[in-house]
Amino acid sequence: MKALVHAGITGMEGLSFMDFEKAEPGKGEVRVRLKTAGMNHRDLIVLERHKGSEPPLVLGSDGAGIIDAVGEGVEDAKVGDEVIINPGLGWRENTDAPPQGFEILGHPFHGTFAEYVVIPSENALPKPAFLTWEEAGVLSLGALTAYRVLFTRAKLKEGMKILIPGIGGGVATLMLQMAKSVGAIVYVTSRSEEKRQAALEMGANQAFDSNGEWAEALGGKKMDVVIESVGAATFNKSLSQLRTGGTLVTFGASAGDTVELNLRAFFYGQFNLLGSTMGSGEELREMLSFIEEHNIRPVIDRMFPLKDYQAAFDKLNRAEQLGKIGFIID
Repeated sequence: MKALVHAGITGMEGLSFMDFEKAEPGKGEVRVRLKTAGMNHRDLIVLERHKGSEPPLVLGSDGAGIIDAVGEGVEDAKVGDEVIINPGLGWRENTDAPPQGFEILGHPFHGTFAEYVVIPSENALPKPAFLTWEEAGVLSLGALTAYRVLFTRAKLKEGMKILIPGIGGGVATLMLQMAKSVGAIVYVTSRSEEKRQAALEMGANQAFDSNGEWAEALGGKKMDVVIESVGAATFNKSLSQLRTGGTLVTFGASAGDTVELNLRAFFYGQFNLLGSTMGSGEELREMLSFIEEHNIRPVIDRMFPLKDYQAAFDKLNRAEQLGKIGFIID
C-alpha cells in the first residue's frame, strides 16, 4: 500500500510517501480501506516525538473509509461497512481520566495516512450518513476533544458566556459551533481579521484581536468559561477574563507549557482549573449523536492528495488554516 511514513530522521525530513506493507487484521480487528484522513496539530508533535532510530511509523489519527477485511471473532462489523475511526485506543467508558495504556493512532501505533489501517473493531463506528467522506475523515479527534472540553469538563449550558482564544483551528471552530448549538454566548479571539469575520459568520457573538487588550474588548464582561489551548503566551490573559468562580479548561500548549501563576489571586477568585485530552469511546458516540442532532459539520480549509503531504504539513505548521486540513486517499 501507499503510505506516509516517518523513518530515519527525526522531524519533517524523515517523512516519505512510499510503499509500505499492508497488514492483516488479527483477532478482534478490522482493516479499513481509507478514503480520507484528517490532520491534527498532534502530527507535528509526533514528527519530533518519534525518533529516527525507532521503527518506521505511519502517521495520522483521523480517518474514514470502508471495511475490507475482518479478523477472527469480529461480530460487530463486516466487509463493506462505511466507518469513521475512533483514534483513541483503550479508553472505552467516560471516566475522569484515560486508563493506563491509553494511546492514539499515529504514535506509537501505525495511523491513517495510508491506503489501509488495521484497528480494533470497536474503533470502527458507523459513518454518520449526513457527513461527506471529507467531513467524516477529519472529524473524530478534534470534535471529540471539543465535546469533552465543553460538556464533560466545563459543563457548558445555555446562557453561559464562553471565551475561545485563537479561533481558526479545527478544535476551536468545532467548539464554536457546539457552544452556539446549546445556546451559549460565545466570544473568540484571533490575530487574523479574516478568521474573526469567519467566526462571526459561524455565529460568534463577538470576535476581537488577540493582540489587543482583552478586558477592554470585552467591555468589562467576565466569562463563565474560558478554553485555553494556546499555552503560556495567553494563559494568564485567559485566566483574567474569568468571573469569580469561573472555569478555565486547558487542553493544549502550543505556545509554551510553563506558566507563572498568582496563587493568591487564583484562590481568592475561587477559580476552577481543569485539564482535558481527547475523550472516551462513550463520549465519541455521544458526540456523533450530538452533531447529527444539531447538524454540525467540521469546517474544512483544504483537502490534499496524500502525495502532496509537504504542502499540507507546511500549511498546518504555519497555522494558516480555518478549520481542518485533510487528505484524499481514495
